[in-house]
Amino acid sequence: MEHSLSPYKPSKAATIYATVAGLVVWFALILQVSISIPAYMKAGHSLIGAIIQLLSFFTIQSNIMVGVCLWTLLLKPSNVLYRFFSRGYVLGGICLYIIVVGLVYNIILRNLWHPIGLFKLADELLHSVNPLLFVIYWLIFARQEKLKWAQSLNWLWFPFLYLVYTLIRGVITQLYPYPFIDAVKLGYGQICINSLVLLVVFLVLGLLLILITRVLKRNT
Repeated sequence: MEHSLSPYKPSKAATIYATVAGLVVWFALILQVSISIPAYMKAGHSLIGAIIQLLSFFTIQSNIMVGVCLWTLLLKPSNVLYRFFSRGYVLGGICLYIIVVGLVYNIILRNLWHPIGLFKLADELLHSVNPLLFVIYWLIFARQEKLKWAQSLNWLWFPFLYLVYTLIRGVITQLYPYPFIDAVKLGYGQICINSLVLLVVFLVLGLLLILITRVLKRNT
């Protein structure tokens, strides 16, 4: 059982990788904050409104998870936060969310938004570099555990709650972070279809990640 696993002590290579990858992730997040908050305020948002708008992006939330996870794994194995973030189902869930960030951006959103300068740098880091960095950590350095197939359903809670939050906030503010869940332009019927498709994507990718963990576990 997962809760009975002894603390996993990472290798020196894993520690170095997590440190460097964490630096890249937090640099990207700080950069995005430093350029987006002033831009939102210039567009008429209050400071609080600008912060909420930025934090309402699934990309930002997922990258924060990655950054917290990587640097938490630098703590002592006996630390309660380390024990939590080093668990297979936690690492797998974060890996799933950041993979979806990369896929959705590069398949759907890249051709809809053409940032320049620092905005482009932040976009590439948050949507391409950081997902790749975390997937590499998960594949090479994370302790793989044989996860149950049902875990893929538990991983759906975060994106489901995110969609609920986004739609409720959209009713109040008329602001939606992504065009495929913009109820003002698409209507709720299409939004329900798009949301269902997204959840299916999360489910299928989650099952794929569990399959990978089982293969890796069997080969170790």
